[in-house]
Formats: sequence, structure tokens, C-alpha cells
Amino acid sequence: MASSSPAAGQARGGNPLEEWSGRLKALEAGFRKWMAEQPTHIEAAVTTAVGAVQGGALGGLMGTLTADGGSPFPVPQPPPNANPQAMASFKQAQALAGGPLVQARNFAVMTGANAGISCVMRRIRGAEDIQGSMAAAFGSGALFSIVSGMGTPNPVANAITTGAAFAVFQGGFFMIGQKFSKPQSEDMYYSRARSMLQKLGLEKYEKNFKKGLLTDQTLPFLTDSALRDVKIPPGPRLLILDQIKRDPGFAKAG
Repeated sequence: MASSSPAAGQARGGNPLEEWSGRLKALEAGFRKWMAEQPTHIEAAVTTAVGAVQGGALGGLMGTLTADGGSPFPVPQPPPNANPQAMASFKQAQALAGGPLVQARNFAVMTGANAGISCVMRRIRGAEDIQGSMAAAFGSGALFSIVSGMGTPNPVANAITTGAAFAVFQGGFFMIGQKFSKPQSEDMYYSRARSMLQKLGLEKYEKNFKKGLLTDQTLPFLTDSALRDVKIPPGPRLLILDQIKRDPGFAKAG
């Protein structure tokens, strides 16, 4: 009987770590392809759920590290008959230093909303841009304020203020990241192509698009021979052409 242990894999000359890494990458690429083929509401729902689970895990960990007795900044109890302003300050401190369940809930709402809104904006606009990023940050900040109770005694106004603050910070980080990552003058012509490749898990072929000058304006005219000329393998070529056919939004020039 053939053995499937790591030792047997090494005996056959293979590297078990590389094999498992390849399988994980294949699963990730398959999942991204499946997501790209789904309607907007399905992709948004799955993305929101994944983001909420990740945020909940992070919040729970933070809440555990800052639990009662272990927090370097313990939250004082509000004085009796405190005025509304004092209670609002106490709620804000409680939202940032609550227990594991409180932090898990707050971070799950914040990261889930951010991921879901980002997904919808990316589908609508055809690319990840500063407008979509700021819209997602505003929504996640506003929901975080409401769920965490930071808005006492005026939850609506505080939710708007918190959302606006999140949006400003996110917009600033987005602009800084763009400035230091790649030259904007070159990348602006490949934003839709980049978004499409990221959805399919084919980011490494972005350089092939640039080498062949396959800008966003050329997407409606892409053919198998054009992709073959820039040395993209058959499998990824099929995925790219199928994606353009299924989602014409990616093929519209900006």
C-alpha cells in the first residue's frame, strides 16, 4: 500500500511543504474564481461573513489580552449620577477596552461591514479606488459606533462623526499606499485589469499585461492569441477571457 506520509513524499523526491503550498494556492484560486462568477449580493455576503469571522477572532484575542486584571489601562467605573457627557466618555472607553465577547462583536461588525461594502463598491466601480475605500470605512466606522454604544447620548450624530473620521483616515492611508507602492502615472492605465486579475488569483500576470501594453482600453478586444503573445499559460488565458465575457464591467474603459 502506498504511503502518503511526508517521509514517503521526500522518498519520491517531492517536497511536502511545496506540495501543500501548491494545493492551498490552487484552492484559493478556485475560490476566487467561484466568487468572481457569483452575483454581487452573493459575493458581498460571503466576503462580509469572512471579514466578520476574521475581525471577531482578532477582537476576541484583544479582549482576552486586555481582560479585567490584565489590562494596562483599566476602565474606571462612572461616578453615580454622571452627566451625559461623562457617560459618553465612559462608553467610548468601554468600547475600546471591553471583554473578549464585546471586542469580538465590535470588531466583527467593523471588519465585516468594511469587507462587504468594499466588495460592492469594487463591483460597481470596476476597480479598487479611494472612493470605494472611503465609503467602506465610513460604513464600518458608523456601524462600529452604533454597535459599541459609543454614541451615547446622541448615537446618530456620533455614528456620522465616527464614520467620517474612519473615512478620512482610510482615504489618507490609501493615498499614501498608492504613492509609495507603484508609479501612479503608469498604474492608472491598468486598474481594471489589476482588479480582474486579483479576483481570479492571477496577480502575478499583471507584469505580462504591462509588458504587452494590454491596458484597460484593450480589455474588450482581448483574444487568446493576444494573451499567448505575452506568455500567459493556457489555463489563466481561459479564466481571463471567461471573466471578461461574464462581467463586461471589467472591460469598460475608465
